[in-house]
Amino acid sequence: MDMAGLEIGVGERERGRAVLELAINQPALDMPERLWKYYIDFEIEGEDGWEDRGEEGRGEGREEGRVRALYERLLERTKHVKVWISYATYEGGREGGMEGARAVFERGYAHLKAQELKEERLLLLEAWRALEKEQGDRASLAAVEAKVPQRLKKKRMVVGEDGREEGWEEYYDYAFPDDEVRPSGLAILQKAQAWKDALAKAKAGGSQQEGDAGTKGGAGKRKREGEAGEEGEEEGADRGS
Repeated sequence: MDMAGLEIGVGERERGRAVLELAINQPALDMPERLWKYYIDFEIEGEDGWEDRGEEGRGEGREEGRVRALYERLLERTKHVKVWISYATYEGGREGGMEGARAVFERGYAHLKAQELKEERLLLLEAWRALEKEQGDRASLAAVEAKVPQRLKKKRMVVGEDGREEGWEEYYDYAFPDDEVRPSGLAILQKAQAWKDALAKAKAGGSQQEGDAGTKGGAGKRKREGEAGEEGEEEGADRGS
């Protein structure tokens, strides 16, 4: 950063940018977050410089495109909540940039939700809500507030490194309105027991039907044997006479 700062300080922006590009492409960095912030701030300052000079054709110009490109490259390396918030705040700080800010917030929220990072999702929502209060309207603010979770106090057993239970501790969890409601352990056990009961009932019904069929079959067989015996007696009587 010092070398890039020297180049930038003497007006050599392209040389400073080249130094920063070399730096961020290093496989290992001591403080990558500081370097990336420095590079992004450098491009934002350049963007502001174009605006101050009233250069034509700035709009979606190269300086602005460079800032977005840097954020997108950074997101390829890390999708930390601070990066999403910084990116969205940058978009919201531009004239008419709330649409872009919301798009970034939506992307970040979806990613953090998929990763089940509840506290990070809450941080992002708080930053999003603050920006909507400042620059949004009533409808857009209500849409964000509808995503805010309910804070729940819970208890959990603390287990030491040796596997022994060390007692209960209180902690806070967050119930987000747009999360799927998963069945509790008790509900799962109840469903499993109901399934077993239904299976046992079905088997019992099948066994009863087989027993009834056997009983009917035995009775029919005895009836046929009895009829055959009577016919035999009648034939014997006829021959005797």
